[in-house]
Amino acid sequence: MSAQIIDGKQIAASVRGEWKLRAEKLIQSGTTPGLAVIIVGDNPASSIYVRNKVRACSEIGIFSEVHSFPQDAQQQEVLDCIHALNENTHIHGILVQLPLPPHFENNRVITSIAVEKDVDGFHLYNIGALVTGNAHFLPCTPYGVMVMLERHQISIEGQHAVVVGRSNIVGKPMALMLLERGATVTVCTSRTRDLSQFTKQADILIVATGKPRLITAAMVKPGVTVIDVGINRSADGTLCGDVDFEPVKEIAGYITPVPGGVGPMTITMLLCNTILAAERAHAGVNSEFNQDNF
Repeated sequence: MSAQIIDGKQIAASVRGEWKLRAEKLIQSGTTPGLAVIIVGDNPASSIYVRNKVRACSEIGIFSEVHSFPQDAQQQEVLDCIHALNENTHIHGILVQLPLPPHFENNRVITSIAVEKDVDGFHLYNIGALVTGNAHFLPCTPYGVMVMLERHQISIEGQHAVVVGRSNIVGKPMALMLLERGATVTVCTSRTRDLSQFTKQADILIVATGKPRLITAAMVKPGVTVIDVGINRSADGTLCGDVDFEPVKEIAGYITPVPGGVGPMTITMLLCNTILAAERAHAGVNSEFNQDNF
């Protein structure tokens, strides 16, 4: 029997509908959630991502503004912009579109964002606070994965979760969030010997490597939940994930497609984080993240 498809578009639409109501309540109370996006250079993919984020904001009731800088902009120019946005009471979330040009120091730029406005969840405070389960904001992609599991009532506690990939954006925070929810977690990297010995043990398998169709049917056990975070372009121009979808779906219990799986959730959780930041600002508090927000 084929796996049940975890439809990211459908879940994202449902979550956005719920948070749109929260945004409308805020607006009625006199606070319009505001997001500022900073983009440096003319990377085509980054430009598309920014346009998608701006459009998503308008659909859910979030005010957004884009601050564009040329490729040869000086880092201090961007830092000055961030400092001004930190002080702007109409802006509740600040996002720096990555990648930045090579002459920028990513960590310095990201950590210049006020923690209470770090809606991407990349500030060193938020990443570090994941260790204790007290991040101010969760990184959007792992947050989206957790919501997908929650919405399908897929048990996490006591399950063996295998995360393939150790990036700061997905792999590492994903592992910490699964640990916080009571999973036994294994993290595999590009240097892991005999990857399949670990993936075959997974009750929940999350793959974020950027390697097309890395995970084959021979590498998973029956009934596993497979979350494919990767998105790659095949030689024929079609999009595919890090999982060989068609064969694996015949073995898995649940599986996300590419496209239409994790992707729609990432922008959705950015919107949720921005509205949450606005709620906190409106209430005059900087409460820590509450997992009831799932």
